[in-house]
Amino acid sequence: MRRVSTSALAAIFGLLFTNTASSFTAAFSSHHLVPSQRFVFQSTSTRFNMSSSSSSAATNTQHQQKQYQPDVSQFMTGDRPAETKDYVMQQTMLRVKDPLKSLHFYCSVLGFKLVMYSEFPQWGFNVYFVAPVDSVHIPQGDDETAKAARWKYCMNLPGCIELTYNYGTEQEEGQVYNTGNADSTGTTNGEKVKGGFGHIGITVPDVYEACERFQQMGVEFHKTPNSGGMKGLAFLKDPDGYLVEVLPQGPMIQKPVDCAGIEADDGGEGYKDNSK
Repeated sequence: MRRVSTSALAAIFGLLFTNTASSFTAAFSSHHLVPSQRFVFQSTSTRFNMSSSSSSAATNTQHQQKQYQPDVSQFMTGDRPAETKDYVMQQTMLRVKDPLKSLHFYCSVLGFKLVMYSEFPQWGFNVYFVAPVDSVHIPQGDDETAKAARWKYCMNLPGCIELTYNYGTEQEEGQVYNTGNADSTGTTNGEKVKGGFGHIGITVPDVYEACERFQQMGVEFHKTPNSGGMKGLAFLKDPDGYLVEVLPQGPMIQKPVDCAGIEADDGGEGYKDNSK
C-alpha cells in the first residue's frame, strides 16, 4: 500500500500556504470540478433505558462515569478570542479505499456535492472535498481565476469532508483502513483497537423517513432507528466502514416501526460504546 511520506506532506503544506495566487494556482493546476445542502440532542431517560437484569452493573458504570463532571459552562459564553474570529472548522479527512464508491455514498446517498478535487500523481494520492451544498454555489470553470475562486470557496466552507485516496488501495483485498471502532484492521495480532475516532454525523428532518430511503439504496446500517436502547437515531456505514450518525433536526422522536421492521419495544435496551 502506498502512503504519503512526511517529506511529501511538508511539501504539500508549503504549496498550500504560498503567499501569491500564481504560486497557488500552479500547485493546484489539476483542480477539476464536478458540478453540488445543512441538532438539539436531548439526553433523556428514554435514550438510556437499561434492562433490569443489568441495572446493578449499569449503576456501577454510571457511578464511575459521574466521578468527573467538570463545569464546562465557561466555554459556552463570551466572545471568541479576537485572533480566531475568522477561523473555520473546514474539514474532516477520511482515507478511502475507492474514491468512486466513496463519492457515490457521500454525494448520491447523503446529498453532498464534490466541491473541488486535486490530483498529486508525483506523490501518489488524490484529495476530494465534498460538502452539503448546492452546485449553483460552487465556482465553475477551469481557468486559473475559477480555480482560485473554487479553492477560496472550499477553504471558507464549514463542514467539508476531505476524502483522501492513496493510489493502489482499490486493488487491495478487504478493508484497508481502521475505522477506530472496535476494528482489528491493520493490527499485527488481530486484536481490535479501541480507537479515538468515532463517527461523523448528519441531521435530517425525519430520521425514520431518511432511513427508509437509505435502505432502499442498499446502505449498510450499524444501527437502525429502533435498534438498541437509543431510539430515534441511526448509524450508517460508508464504503470503508466509517460510521455516519443520523440525527433529527428537531426533537428526538420514536416511531412504532423502523425501516428494518423493528418495533420500538423490541429493538433492545442499553447503550453500547462503539469503540469497544
